[in-house]
Amino acid sequence: MTLLAVEDLTVDLPAADRAVRLVDGATFRLRAGESLGVVGESGSGKTMTALALMGLQPPLARVGGSIRFEGRELVGLDEDAMRRIRGDRIAMIFQEPMTALNPLVRVGAQVAEPLVLHRGMSRRAAGAEAARLLAHVRLADPERAARAYPFELSGGERQRAMIAMAIGCSPRLVIADEPTTALDVTVQARILALLDGLRAESGMALILVSHDLAVVAGHCDRVAVMYGGLILESGPTDVVLRRSRNPYTRALLEARPEPGAPRGARLKTIPGSPPHHRDVGPGCPFAGRCALTLDVCRSARPPAIAFAAGHVSRCFRAAELEDAA
Repeated sequence: MTLLAVEDLTVDLPAADRAVRLVDGATFRLRAGESLGVVGESGSGKTMTALALMGLQPPLARVGGSIRFEGRELVGLDEDAMRRIRGDRIAMIFQEPMTALNPLVRVGAQVAEPLVLHRGMSRRAAGAEAARLLAHVRLADPERAARAYPFELSGGERQRAMIAMAIGCSPRLVIADEPTTALDVTVQARILALLDGLRAESGMALILVSHDLAVVAGHCDRVAVMYGGLILESGPTDVVLRRSRNPYTRALLEARPEPGAPRGARLKTIPGSPPHHRDVGPGCPFAGRCALTLDVCRSARPPAIAFAAGHVSRCFRAAELEDAA
């Protein structure tokens, strides 16, 4: 059963001379219990896509296309209706909990707030449930964490508190925006394992926004690779990462550190820099940085070419890449 269906999602931000397109025609689906990884370089449109799903895009931004969640259209929904969904049916784990949490409010009260707003619990009952949730996300001393202010917790503890807040109302969909970026490798592994366990336990769907292909490979059923606001490739994670049909995805894979590489070995890099959204032309946003660039790549958006198993690539040379895979 399809839980979330996103069709031709666009996000435009007005500028002095013209609107700047931050997300360009994003299309994907997510079933209950499924996980989707959204990957790409900084500025590719990953976070803006996530914010648009929550109705948290910048105030002047214009959202187009369709976002159907549980069969209900969210694009154009009024703010009161979105508030009833946000934090209840859809929840978000933000990238940096130190800035997402209120520094002046104790952690337990912040975890309890959605329970008061969406479940109608009393403050006392919500506080008790908040302590249970903090224990559920494996905080060593949940009572201490509930009494603490955010600055009194470590980065890993704050992230666990954010997760507790997100899952309190048993949402159908959780969006995790770079949830492990500021954490060391050991804590990162524990947080990701926690999300996997919660998904298996409750059947919630997960959208994991990340720049780390290894994280997505280990924790997501499907993947969408974004660049310049455009999803250039999507499909089952193992298929996309093993038999990529897009030059950008392949460039990201080639830029990963090689296990067992000799000390001092140079990493492969992608020539050039990602374009600013104002500089994205009418063609493929990766044109110019891509070694396979054709003249048509600079003048026209590449079509979405479908392969087996729901694998889709936007590239004029996708058939050649299929033959070379």
